[in-house]
Amino acid sequence: MIEVEDLHKSFGDAHILRGVSFALDRGDTFAIVGHSGSGKSVLLRHLIGLHQPDSGRVWIDGTDITQLADPELRSVRQRFGMLFQDGALFDSMTVFDNVAFPLRMISGTPEAEVEAKVTESLERVGLSDQAEQLPAELSGGQRKRVGLARAIIRRPDYLLYDEPSSGLDPETSNTIDELITEVSTQLCRQAVMVTHNMHSVLTIADQVGFLHEGRMRFVGTVEELKCCEDPVLCEFIEANAYQL
Repeated sequence: MIEVEDLHKSFGDAHILRGVSFALDRGDTFAIVGHSGSGKSVLLRHLIGLHQPDSGRVWIDGTDITQLADPELRSVRQRFGMLFQDGALFDSMTVFDNVAFPLRMISGTPEAEVEAKVTESLERVGLSDQAEQLPAELSGGQRKRVGLARAIIRRPDYLLYDEPSSGLDPETSNTIDELITEVSTQLCRQAVMVTHNMHSVLTIADQVGFLHEGRMRFVGTVEELKCCEDPVLCEFIEANAYQL
């Protein structure tokens, strides 16, 4: 279970998070929405300890990871898979080697096991015929799928998605949404997605949090989102051109 308690974070004079709190139910996919610059990605990175809060707590299955030393934090991170906004692929590596990277970082993993798991992950995202390609030879949607294959290679308990449909055309975005729904349902305990794409929210999410001015202005189910009368949230939804 993921729980965030009164999280604060500043960078210089910019106070990004101003007391963010929420708790997720087991099995849920939680979508964090908000305007650009609202701190969505900063919040997401706190969940795996890539940022240290100024104050507040992040609980993963009852463990406050903000209090962990580096070795213990690395152990927690191994339970997470993350799809970064730009894919974060290594340009000099093939698709196969990019996906294999997390397994090869674990000392002693047999290469036969690496090959089997990479092959399975690439098949799951529909890229089994692209294993020897370089990232520069792929489309934006294909790069996102490689990033997803890498995120699931160790069968993590938790999956994090940072703007998974950013920069994609609607058809490709729908394909990514379908893959995320599949892997989140079948392969992990909980998933958290940062997005501004309300269509993705309706397709993927069980719960939604609206991050505004450093705080969670709304947390609820998708059905509650559809009935919400908060004018700030409604304006955000309308600005993203989707009617609920």
